[in-house]
Amino acid sequence: MPELMVSIVKLIIIEDQAILRELLVMACLKAIPSAEVKSAPNAKDGLTLCQSLQPAIVLLDIVLPDGDGIDLVSQIRSTVNEVKIIILSSHADEYTLYRSQIAGVNGFVDKNSQTLNILQEAIRTVIDGKSYSCSVVQKVRARVRSDPLAFSKILSEREMELLCLFGRGWSNEEVAAHTRLSPRTARNHRQNIMTKLNLGSTPHLIRYAMEKGFTRIGD
Repeated sequence: MPELMVSIVKLIIIEDQAILRELLVMACLKAIPSAEVKSAPNAKDGLTLCQSLQPAIVLLDIVLPDGDGIDLVSQIRSTVNEVKIIILSSHADEYTLYRSQIAGVNGFVDKNSQTLNILQEAIRTVIDGKSYSCSVVQKVRARVRSDPLAFSKILSEREMELLCLFGRGWSNEEVAAHTRLSPRTARNHRQNIMTKLNLGSTPHLIRYAMEKGFTRIGD
């Protein structure tokens, strides 16, 4: 009888920390012993690897030295057909989860609180054509669903983009120069955002932006 052809699952890891990359490679091979696993330390090399290998699954970190992992999702999808993307992040805040959902990722695993066994479960789940959210993500999303004042329900996409800048402590003039708006328009956006979120001052706005993940220390 002729031998059955076994399809090898190709998997790429895009993660900047070398030790973690090695651990992720081992975890992937444990989950899928026959997999072909490659890794890249940054967005540029990761995208090049995706173009050449055409993987079935990509494990993608969000904070990369040369870019934002979520911004990379659309580029990967444009070059790889039917690829499954699992986000690996130490940031499981509301805005990161919102952006990941909008980007259409297939899974999200929190690096802070989840184990390699959870990652292996996520890989097997997305291979089966299902989406995967770890327990931390499920809790955050449940909290958002129950909050009538969640930013995703009351702010426009433009307002969310501007909140990232206001949350850095930028002045109206700095935001205006960055976005090519007039200072007056930037000021009006700031006031509208604060009114919608029931925030009484710029310090409250900055604290909100940091708590929800619109900005982080070092931005």
